[in-house]
Amino acid sequence: MEVSEILIHCLFTILIYSSLHGVTALKLKTIYCTISESCECDFQPDIQGLEWDLYKNLYGQHIAQDIVSEAVVSFLQKESPDVPLVLSFHGASGTGKTLVSSMLGRRLFGAAMSSPYIHQFIPTLHFPLLDHVKEYRSVLKQWVEGNLTACARSIFIFDEMERMPPGVMDVLVPFLGPSHVVFQTNYRKAIYIFISTAGEKIINKLAMETRQAGKEREDIQLWDLESSLKQDVFNKNNSGFFQSRIISENLIAHFVPFLPLNRRHVERCAQRDLCQRGECQRRDVVEAVGNAMTYTPKDGQLFSSTGCKSVPAKVNLFL
Repeated sequence: MEVSEILIHCLFTILIYSSLHGVTALKLKTIYCTISESCECDFQPDIQGLEWDLYKNLYGQHIAQDIVSEAVVSFLQKESPDVPLVLSFHGASGTGKTLVSSMLGRRLFGAAMSSPYIHQFIPTLHFPLLDHVKEYRSVLKQWVEGNLTACARSIFIFDEMERMPPGVMDVLVPFLGPSHVVFQTNYRKAIYIFISTAGEKIINKLAMETRQAGKEREDIQLWDLESSLKQDVFNKNNSGFFQSRIISENLIAHFVPFLPLNRRHVERCAQRDLCQRGECQRRDVVEAVGNAMTYTPKDGQLFSSTGCKSVPAKVNLFL
C-alpha cells in the first residue's frame, strides 16, 4: 500500500472514530475530502426520484423537465467530468425555477436546501451594493474555492441574477471551465445553477404566439428560444450576466426556459398544496384559487401573472 493510501485510510478511520465520539469530525472530513479522490461527501443521488419529481410535480414545463433530467443524468454518469454542470434557468416568477433547484438538492443530497454542501446566494442579501464589486469578487472566489475543497460535489445556486451587480460572476470563470484546479479536489464534479427572470419577455412572447396560432405549448422546443434567450441575457443592462465572460466563453451548458403557466397549471399547484395539507378532496378550493388569480393578457386571460407563486397564500384564504 502506498503512503498516500495509508494516510487516507488512517484519516478515514479517525473520521469514523471521531463521528462516534464527538471529536471535530467536520474538520477531519474536510481534510479527507481534500486528498481522497473517492470522497463524495453526503452525495446520495436518487435519479429515479429526481425524474419522478420533475415529471409529476413540475407543471407546464416540458422543456425544463427534459433538459434538467437529461443533463443531470449524463453528468452523473461520468466518473470524472470534463467540466462542471452549469445550468441557467430563465422565466417569469412562479414558473418553477426555484422548485427545480430544490428538487435537485433533495434528490442529490437528500436534504433540499439544508445540506451544508448546497450553497445559495441572493444578491439583495449577499451582494447588495453596486460599488463593492471588487470586494464581492474576492469573497465569492474564496467562498467557492473553500467549499469545493471541502466537497467536490458542491451545488452553488445563484438566485435573482437580474439583481446581481455586473462583473461579480466573472470571478467564477476559472471554476466553470476545464483547466482550473482547486488543490487536489476534482472541482469538475460541482453543479452551478443560475436563476433569473431575464429573458422572460422573449419566452412569454413565443408562448403567446404559439397559443394564438392554435398550437400546443408542447410544440415549443428549446431551439426556438435558446439563441435569442442567450443573446437577451448577455445584453441585459444592470444584470449579473451583462456582457459576462461566462456567456461569451460558452461556459453555460444549457439556458433553460420556463414557460408562463395557464389556469390549469395553477389549479394543479393548488391541488398539490391541498394534498400536502391532507385536504385533497377540496375541489372547491382549487376552483376558488383558479378564479382568484390574475391572468394576462386581460382580454384573453391566457397566462397567470404570478405563476404558482401566490398559490399557498390563496389556499390559506379559501381553506
